Amino acid sequence: VGREVGKHSKPTRKSPMHSWHEKNNAVFVDAGVWLRPRYYKQGSEGLFEASKREAENVRKNVGVCDVTTLGKIDVKGPHAAEFLNRVYTNAWLKLPVGKARYGAMLREDGIVMDDGTTTRISENHYHMTTTTAQAANVLSHLEYYLQIVWPELNVNVVSTTEQWAGAAIAGPKSRSLLQKLFPDMDVSNEGLPFMGYVEGNLFGVHARIFRISFSGELAYEVNVESDNGNFMWEKIIEIGKEFAIQPYGTEALSTLRIEMGHVAGSELDGRTIPYDNGLEGLVSKKKNFIGKRSLNRPAFIAEDRQKVVGVVPLDKKTSIPEGSHLVKDANAK
Repeated sequence: VGREVGKHSKPTRKSPMHSWHEKNNAVFVDAGVWLRPRYYKQGSEGLFEASKREAENVRKNVGVCDVTTLGKIDVKGPHAAEFLNRVYTNAWLKLPVGKARYGAMLREDGIVMDDGTTTRISENHYHMTTTTAQAANVLSHLEYYLQIVWPELNVNVVSTTEQWAGAAIAGPKSRSLLQKLFPDMDVSNEGLPFMGYVEGNLFGVHARIFRISFSGELAYEVNVESDNGNFMWEKIIEIGKEFAIQPYGTEALSTLRIEMGHVAGSELDGRTIPYDNGLEGLVSKKKNFIGKRSLNRPAFIAEDRQKVVGVVPLDKKTSIPEGSHLVKDANAK
């Protein structure tokens, strides 16, 4: 019930596109200290109908989602690669410039703390993304290790969450839309491969383009400086009209990512290790990292340890309501 107590002294943070969302019937949800559109209401739709329509449109055409709220941390310095290699469970020393990689970081006790993508912008400069809710905790975690545990590493970290506005463009028509937004750029599969990163010019505004997806579709994330966030969003909507674009909220995003099998906040709840979430493929056997030693604790390697799994209805179409209990006997008293 914690989140149902109403507002308290923390300020509410809004993305630069907030007023556009309001004008377009967005229903908001609290995400950390941010307000994010949960779904965009059309007519008499409720949450279920709207999110289903938005998710379907992403699968068929193209959708756009406000991802400004994701935590962003600039990591700079000659030892940045070594630092990331110690923080994340997977390997980071050989990530080329202009590429992104997905990573998970653990606490010292082996529990998954956060996940996200980090992109190598230049030789000694990385752009890390975290989940919305964990952004401040991850920054504190990194600062603690840099200042107290590894003072010999020459690395600086700074939060850039509010410096960049972000839009995710997802769906089979997203590449055609991106080509119209950046006519001078090669956005083909060769020019901008999966997990690739380029910088471009969005009608006079400097933009960062990442080919990364949280939806399981062909997708891109475009970041511009926050002052230009609304301009970017309106351009995407305007040019996307011919591709039947629709904005989608966090509810449709959750549907898409569950269908894809990505982990999300509810599964990284401070009680799971990488094995529980199917992330064991990311855990390096060759190098050391924060939390590695703890993964050998008896409870973590027990044969009968429970695991988080996806559930698919037998008829492939019934929707399982959120919060349902799975029972052996539906008629049990």
